[in-house]
Order: sequence, then C-alpha cells, then structure tokens
Amino acid sequence: MQFNIPQEVLEIIKQVAGSGFEIYIVGGAVRDLLTGQMVTDWDFTTNAKPEEILKIFKDAFYDNKFGTVGIPAKLEDLKPHEITTFRHEMGYSDKRRPDKVVWGSSLEEDLKRRDFTINAIALTVLQGKAEKYRIIDPHDGQGDLERKLIRAVGEPTERFSEDALRMMRAVRIATELKFKIEKNTLEAIKANATLIHKIAKERVRDELIKTLAAPSP
Repeated sequence: MQFNIPQEVLEIIKQVAGSGFEIYIVGGAVRDLLTGQMVTDWDFTTNAKPEEILKIFKDAFYDNKFGTVGIPAKLEDLKPHEITTFRHEMGYSDKRRPDKVVWGSSLEEDLKRRDFTINAIALTVLQGKAEKYRIIDPHDGQGDLERKLIRAVGEPTERFSEDALRMMRAVRIATELKFKIEKNTLEAIKANATLIHKIAKERVRDELIKTLAAPSP
C-alpha cells in the first residue's frame, strides 16, 4: 500500500528515527490516508521527550504541559505539525483536559487513551531505500473504517467522562464521513449528554459549526 505523504512529513520521521527514537503518524491523519482523504493536519507520537524533540528541530516550540511539541509547516496548506510524547493521563475534573500527564513507555499504551478506534491507528515509515509502511492497529480501527462505524476505544462512558466534547466529535465525524455510531457508543452518548454543559460554550459552538458545515449534516 502506498500513501501520498509530503516530503516534509517524511523528513520529520527520518530525523526523529535517525536520532534513535520511535515515531509514528497517528490520529486523523492515518484515518484520512486510509480513506483516501486529503490530509492537512499531521500528528505524530514518539517515545522522545519534549526536550529531546526540541533539540532535533531548532524551530520547534513547546508551550503546554501535555507533551505536544509544534513544528511550523513549510507548505501553506498544512497546519503546524504536532509531535506528542507517549503518555497516559489521570483525572479529568473539568471533563476536557487531564489533571495530570505521565509519560508512557509504549505506543500501545498511548493508543489506548484515544477517542475512537478509527483514530487509534498508527503508521510508521520503515527506513530504507524505498518507502515502506507498517500499520499498528490494536483496536481494529481499519475494520471499523470498512464497517463505516464510529466506535469508542474501550469503555465508551470512560472515554466521554474523560472528555465530554468527544460526544459531539463522534457526531461530527460520523456526519463528515457518512458513518454510523456504534450501538454502545451511541447509548453512552445519550446517557452522558448532560456532561456537555461542563465544556466551554466556545468549544461546543466550534464543534457544532464543523458538524453543520459537513456535506450531509
């Protein structure tokens, strides 16, 4: 399988891997690659710590406590690239952001904390003369892409109690991709709908606008 990955993205992977670290493309970028969509937002996860990433990329910036380092994109139609250290999270008192972030030790551990199976797929570029790819998919996200399903990773209620905005995101992604929401995930959305009141109105508004802007809202 071949993918259309910009040279600057391949260069990021090459530099991080060449420095002795693991690095994977993750999230919506992999989902969109697998479904043939245009990718403008490239996210990565790695076992390198933020300070180690900053040493590799001199123009990188780090202004948060969640382990995400930004790298300016060279192409105008791309958003800044984000590289996040493997992590697991503790406590979500505001139902949006973790109270505490602890660096993780493996890709599998990192993928377990993600929202939906179709966003919990990782792709790595194998170093060599020719571009070869390996897909890591412990939650059968590719199967759900084929089934056209939005399914929470693990227990849906846990995922939504961590970040209540994920309920609206499920509806938005389902609308954009013309997918259905898996039964248990949908039931958890209905049961936990009141949690959305804990999310800032601006975030709710932005998610709603994205949903209404989809081809078939």
